[in-house]
Amino acid sequence: MILLAILAALLFMLIGVPVFVVICGLALYLFFAGGIDLSAIIIEMHRMATTPVLVAIPLFTFAGYLLSESGAPKRLIRLSNAVLGWLPGGLSVIALISCAVFTALTGATGLTIIALGGILLPAMTRGKYPEIFSLGLLTTSGTLGLLFPPSLPLIIYAIVAKVRIDQLFVAGILPGILLVVLLSVFSITRAVKADVPKTSFQVSEVFSALKEALWELPLPVVVLGGIYSGKFAVSEAAAITAVYVLIVEVIIYRDIRWKDLPEIMKKSMVLVGAVLIILGAAMGLSNYLIDAEIPMQLLDFFKTQIESKILFLIVLNLFLLAVGCTMGIFSALVVVVPLLSPIAQAYGIDPIHLGIIFLANLEIGASIPPLGINLFIASIRFDKPVLRLYVASLPFIAILLVALALITYIPWMSLVLLN
Repeated sequence: MILLAILAALLFMLIGVPVFVVICGLALYLFFAGGIDLSAIIIEMHRMATTPVLVAIPLFTFAGYLLSESGAPKRLIRLSNAVLGWLPGGLSVIALISCAVFTALTGATGLTIIALGGILLPAMTRGKYPEIFSLGLLTTSGTLGLLFPPSLPLIIYAIVAKVRIDQLFVAGILPGILLVVLLSVFSITRAVKADVPKTSFQVSEVFSALKEALWELPLPVVVLGGIYSGKFAVSEAAAITAVYVLIVEVIIYRDIRWKDLPEIMKKSMVLVGAVLIILGAAMGLSNYLIDAEIPMQLLDFFKTQIESKILFLIVLNLFLLAVGCTMGIFSALVVVVPLLSPIAQAYGIDPIHLGIIFLANLEIGASIPPLGINLFIASIRFDKPVLRLYVASLPFIAILLVALALITYIPWMSLVLLN
């Protein structure tokens, strides 16, 4: 009955019922039908509220929304173009790097497509890139930075799976670079084949772009350097990031007016509130499922049907791609991670490596037809039929799946920097 209830809950989420409503409804059902103690949810909410790292979520989210509303995207693209525009296919590489950096800072894939897509698509059109190539690149790049710190999904996974956030930050760097490099090589090849013209390298433009973005460039170095050097914790890094971005964008650049701050705060905190409600309800429900030995029953099933670790990883990837295609990243993390983590550990998969596998799958799944959320956001942003975006995205998804196989079956890539 419990498994049927979980399957019904997943079905409700697929048809668009809000995630927190589904999870809380499932908890109520189990209270009446299975004897769940609702105090588990309250206990989990209290545990989260007293977790020092929790404060990082609203602070990083607020900083990301400030950056998306400011002129930072234009400055980032101008600097990237000045440095890399002379390469064959340089603008496509610039688009990939810009989207990866911006997604890492904002943690929300839809914001990247909305904020950068409107700038990059006209630029690529003017640069003589084929339209279908440009659409596919920008659609699949919307999630490209989720493995780079301080990505919000990395923080959510660390809280749910109870692993160290700083280790997860480090583990995502090489796999994230792999995704960007493979897509860059593919993009350069396509640009050369399409005979896309190059731009000339100008030292004066490089210095002008550097000067324009001077105040934003130190942000990743200061924040991440501080975390990895042990100078300050993740929560302190989030506070420094929020204050620094606020000063730079509101006082120095004056891209954002003081009167606009309340609206930006409201929009960012709506996302934070939804995440916290989902986390509290889902983690309380997860504790009940663990007490009811649901993961152990799933583990027994897997062990009976699948003996090979390699085969389990194939099944895991297929399942997570389907989840990433049909569910939001945050809801997927809080619902699926507690169920699958014990099973993966029984197969000898390192929890940190598992986190990178999870996020890589969800990152790619967001662009997979027919239900990937990036496809629909891009369709609205670029005013193109979603079927055209299906076709445009397929070559890029194929490259990402190759990268996913390397990330999955070469744990060294995720763990080497930790050693």
